[in-house]
Amino acid sequence: MALLLDEAHWHWRGRLWCHLVSDTSLHELHAFAEWIGIPRRAFQGDHYDIPEEARSVAIEEGALVVTSRQIVVALYSAGLRRRPHERRLIDATT
Repeated sequence: MALLLDEAHWHWRGRLWCHLVSDTSLHELHAFAEWIGIPRRAFQGDHYDIPEEARSVAIEEGALVVTSRQIVVALYSAGLRRRPHERRLIDATT
């Protein structure tokens, strides 16, 4: 059971962002995100987008730094990966 975090290299609205995922469950992911102060609106169906400035907090609290590719592999392995259209459906129902 691990929380995984990639490098902050995704540009959006003048900031850099990274992805936070669980390799086990969405429940674990939501609990960790809440613990480190990431709002639920940052949830993207199978991951959280978190700003670069929150990345160090996630690491200090135990998230493991991995590559973006390892994030995708972990999501598929856990059965948590959602396609973009599936993520939009999840977002609309939460």
